[in-house]
Amino acid sequence: MRYTFVLSLVLAGLVGCDSSTCPVTPTSPTGSGSSVATPTEAPDTPDTPNTLETPNSPNTPNTPDTPGAPDTPPMPAESAETARSEEDPSDETSSKEPEMPEKIVRTEEEWKRLLTPAQYYVLREKGTERPFVNEFDHHFEPGVYACAACGQELFSSTTKFNSGCGWPAFYAAQAGDRVKLTPDTSHGMVRTEVTCAACDSHLGHIFDDAPQTPTGQRYCINSVSLKFIPNRSQETPQTEPESATPPNASVESPSP
Repeated sequence: MRYTFVLSLVLAGLVGCDSSTCPVTPTSPTGSGSSVATPTEAPDTPDTPNTLETPNSPNTPNTPDTPGAPDTPPMPAESAETARSEEDPSDETSSKEPEMPEKIVRTEEEWKRLLTPAQYYVLREKGTERPFVNEFDHHFEPGVYACAACGQELFSSTTKFNSGCGWPAFYAAQAGDRVKLTPDTSHGMVRTEVTCAACDSHLGHIFDDAPQTPTGQRYCINSVSLKFIPNRSQETPQTEPESATPPNASVESPSP
């Protein structure tokens, strides 16, 4: 009974629909009568645009290298010269080596003919003249003092001072290469002998006993070893500087 009712409903449905309104269930091509589901087409969708291309970006500057010391701009020629002069502090004066005096060599017989007996005794035999009664002890005119044997300039009047020792005294030589200093242990004393660098003639001795002078030194030189050359450019003679020792005080000073 129930099956009859269902069949009637099915037939009623088939009669009431046509091919335009009722879906037709396709049959299997094999004719087995098994139904195959009709594939449902997906609704048309608008074409999905391809992935947007990245717009051309401005050229990205190259990544700078690892920072290091900044490049030094080229220096102007004058600045380069200045830098070289700063690196090398020697100027024209200091770059020039002091010229050594030309060596003068003579035999002792020749020196005897050229020098007086007093000069030969001091200059060649390393003798000492008497103090206080020599020519240049109190001589303070402007000029230079040269070697009496060869004429090489040795001392300037600007470095001469009254030491009170009885012999001419200077606190500096005219130039460091004009005189030669040699240890002297003669006469039971330890001294430093001063000789002419050109002819090896004996001049005197040097002592470190003049604190009132710029160098603290005293070149104690025999007058007979010197020859004075006046400075003609100065008309007014230089006055004698004050003595470091009272006039009437007794002076005991090593001899030159």
